[in-house]
Amino acid sequence: MGHFHKKEIFCYGVHALLSRHHEIRILKRLHAPHRFGFRVWTSSWLLMDFFKRHGLPAGTHVMELGCGWGLAGIYCTKMHQAVVTGVDIDPEVFFYLRHHSEINTVNMATMNMGFEELGPEQLKNVKVLIGADICFWDTMAETLKRLIHRAFDEGVQLVVLADPGRQPFDRLCEYFTAKMGAEILNCAIEQPYAIQGRILKISSFA
Repeated sequence: MGHFHKKEIFCYGVHALLSRHHEIRILKRLHAPHRFGFRVWTSSWLLMDFFKRHGLPAGTHVMELGCGWGLAGIYCTKMHQAVVTGVDIDPEVFFYLRHHSEINTVNMATMNMGFEELGPEQLKNVKVLIGADICFWDTMAETLKRLIHRAFDEGVQLVVLADPGRQPFDRLCEYFTAKMGAEILNCAIEQPYAIQGRILKISSFA
């Protein structure tokens, strides 16, 4: 059965319900995301593939930026025993995140804030920032630049962002390649379906 006929996915150890699943349909009648949190974004699977290949120490405090339904964070919690906080400006997405946390039998904290609001108090003890499909406007690239610099100032050690390769994301990549020696990884996976994109990896040890 092709991907576009499926109602759920089990891949990278994560159980994900798609938009047409009856449980998601029920949630949508009760909780309508205000922005873009109406489905699982594909670059989440690229993040999972990255950490499957590169690992993540158990107990690492991870923050998922623009988490939406939280699948990448749930993966880090479930498969690497990370301590994860999902951050999103839209509180309605947390109902979908919590539902997915329940079906994956994990706990994941949430924080209802915009990127520009994240400061020392929120970033304290965070070691890894992740994000999927969060840099699709020019203004977001500038906001993420400032956030990432603040994060490293507060002791974050690694930032890993995934994207299909939108222009704002590419500009973010160029900036951090020049400023911090970031790595740009071209990615292609076949499961849960064919996905291509890019990973921006920025390390405080670069």
